[in-house]
Amino acid sequence: MNEIDTSSIPTKGHGQVLGEHLFLGGKSVLDVGCGAGRLTRIMTQMGATVIGIDPGIRQLERAWAHPVIGSETYIEGTAENLPAEDNSTNIIVFFNSLHHVPINQFGNALNEAYRALKGSGMLYIAEPMAQGPQFELSKPFNDETEIRSEAYKAIKGALKNGFLEQKELMYAADVYYSDFDAYRENSTAINPARDHYFRKMEGELRKRFEHYGIKGSNGWHFTQFIRVNLLKAK
Repeated sequence: MNEIDTSSIPTKGHGQVLGEHLFLGGKSVLDVGCGAGRLTRIMTQMGATVIGIDPGIRQLERAWAHPVIGSETYIEGTAENLPAEDNSTNIIVFFNSLHHVPINQFGNALNEAYRALKGSGMLYIAEPMAQGPQFELSKPFNDETEIRSEAYKAIKGALKNGFLEQKELMYAADVYYSDFDAYRENSTAINPARDHYFRKMEGELRKRFEHYGIKGSNGWHFTQFIRVNLLKAK
């Protein structure tokens, strides 16, 4: 996929974009690939009843470690075998997570979302674009150019299987790490196999961290470009 001109893409927070395009008050939500639960907690604060789902125990342990702020819960599960009843959920969110599903399971994951959504339910998919400082930072061990392209194709393919496209938009987000060690912890929690790369390539990765990051008073900041596809179940 060719690079997109990002010069006019607005900078926004993830919660801000969610709030602009989804009405969350009183809604039941599945946060698929919830990670440490940051977005789960944001949506809970917006009035939703949210279940965070993740296949990684290290990620879930990080989510469970946070104080509960409302009705949010976290369970272990996968997108391609979603632990949810048919027609049970108002909104399903994939935030930076669809491309982590096995590539041969993209279609199954989206079909599972359709199965679990109530009629006229909304599917919100936010995927990182394969360009920009945050992408370049991790590219030596995590070049997801092809997998992100295939995930986007699967999203478009879902329009043939019961979904209606409501909107596509892009925004730039500020990714923050207090220091290099926080970046390493976040990366390896997502995929423990990355421990090997950090041990082997630490010098190079530290250089990239300082090259692509902007150091502020509270840590290091990296721009990440996000594409959002908002789909509606028929």
